[in-house]
Amino acid sequence: MRQDSRLSRMLHVLIHMGHHDGALTSEAIAKMLDTNPVVVRRTLAGLREKNYVTSEKGHGGGWTLTRPLAELTLLDIYRAVGEPSVFAVGPAYDMPGCVIEQAVNATLRDVFAEAEQLLLRRFEGVTLADIARDFAPPAAADTVKAQTGRS
Repeated sequence: MRQDSRLSRMLHVLIHMGHHDGALTSEAIAKMLDTNPVVVRRTLAGLREKNYVTSEKGHGGGWTLTRPLAELTLLDIYRAVGEPSVFAVGPAYDMPGCVIEQAVNATLRDVFAEAEQLLLRRFEGVTLADIARDFAPPAAADTVKAQTGRS
């Protein structure tokens, strides 16, 4: 099963934005993520709807943050990218009439729901600035300014 990497990819992009002077184009971001600019625009549209980023068309346009990294949490971005499933495992519905399968599924649903709530509370306590503290901002800005490949 393929993992959903939208959260990780958008965190990557937003932290670059936080250390970059000016707007980043969809093309530059796409190059950074090794993807298509249309995918970038589609994903960033969800963040724009939440007012975390803004976009300008035309020469000198692109995407910019609307608030500092310290005001954005993992939970904010998780919700903005559509709240993808945090677990790759889940209940099976092969034998819906089987009481054992029903008991297993009920237990798994409860355990997963509790674990997801713990994870989301943790997401709420981590800002993008917390993540960005692990590296020197000028290096991140230089990577984006060069726009010559992935970071």
